[in-house]
Amino acid sequence: MSKENGSTDRSGAVLDTLVIGGGQAGLAIGFYLKQQERSFLILDENQRVGDAWRKRWDSLRLFTPAKYDGLPGMAFPGDPLAFPSKDELAEFFEGYVARFDLPVQTGVRVERLWREGDRYIAASNDHRWEAHNVVVANGSERCAKVPLFAAELASSIVQFHSSAYNNAGQLQEGPVLVVGLGNSGAEIALEVSRTHPTLVAGKPAGEIPVKHGRAAALFVLPLIRFAGLYVLNLGTPVGRKAAPALTAHGSPLIRTRAKDLTGAGVEFVPRVTGVESGLPVLEDGTRAEVANVIWCTGFQSEFGWIDAALQAGGGMPRQYRGVALDSPGLFFLGQKFQYAAASATLPGACRDARYLASKIPAPVSAGSAVAAT
Repeated sequence: MSKENGSTDRSGAVLDTLVIGGGQAGLAIGFYLKQQERSFLILDENQRVGDAWRKRWDSLRLFTPAKYDGLPGMAFPGDPLAFPSKDELAEFFEGYVARFDLPVQTGVRVERLWREGDRYIAASNDHRWEAHNVVVANGSERCAKVPLFAAELASSIVQFHSSAYNNAGQLQEGPVLVVGLGNSGAEIALEVSRTHPTLVAGKPAGEIPVKHGRAAALFVLPLIRFAGLYVLNLGTPVGRKAAPALTAHGSPLIRTRAKDLTGAGVEFVPRVTGVESGLPVLEDGTRAEVANVIWCTGFQSEFGWIDAALQAGGGMPRQYRGVALDSPGLFFLGQKFQYAAASATLPGACRDARYLASKIPAPVSAGSAVAAT
């Protein structure tokens, strides 16, 4: 069951496996660890299971239909061709933890991870956990990416990253500049255009060729899912060739496309290159006279909390399919294109979790395992 911060005492215990991150990836690997009767614990920085989704903008709905939104051992309930809301997914995650009695400790943001002898140590404030294996499953959205020159915008301009956007009520009167045209940028721009003059700076990485909806869920999205799992992965020549570009750029627009934005009166402008006199400067040298800026500029992986001895030049350790190549017992799950284009999605994380569970070494000895429940 889900437990509040501090209520799960692991003082002096050496776990078989510690999972850092209680989102879709962490819960998926937790299912398999439970099946294997391992001693394990899942740590999550949010106060409640599913909060990573609850905190996203109010109108957000998943791009994948419900038939692809389940977790191992439990299908998502309801209409298989419907697109669940972010709150429905969060409730599903909570129900999943309860059903399988997964040991989740919430309200814990791991600040350090290092290795001592044959075990790993994770620390948060004055708490620490020891384990023979660690799965880093806190996803690829740990650190919001905003350009440094954002700090130079006039204080009169309301600005925030898309991860802090809930609804248009957060904006003041006047034009809105949405910077970045991935799926978040497109969806947010369309929503705020209903109440504010809206500009978008950015170009999409592409668009799916059909209208998103039930028909696409039935005929087209299965093909996209198949390609994202079984074609565009590091095990195929085409996947290895495409990986750098797919990792560096955003995903193609899925539900809201460029023509939808144009039809709503959204104005497309050149990319933002800096700030002048407190206003955003565009690539053509003009200044955008706006009252609000929403940075839909994505996220960056952040591994500074992992000991330098476990890293590869300050970044993610060398790994293949989530198995760290230079640090036995260290694993990764839910990272962008970790193995396949779909690795950071629900279907991809579940597939990768099943694979990783088969690669985690058997417990050192029965005596070293402390029951997780």
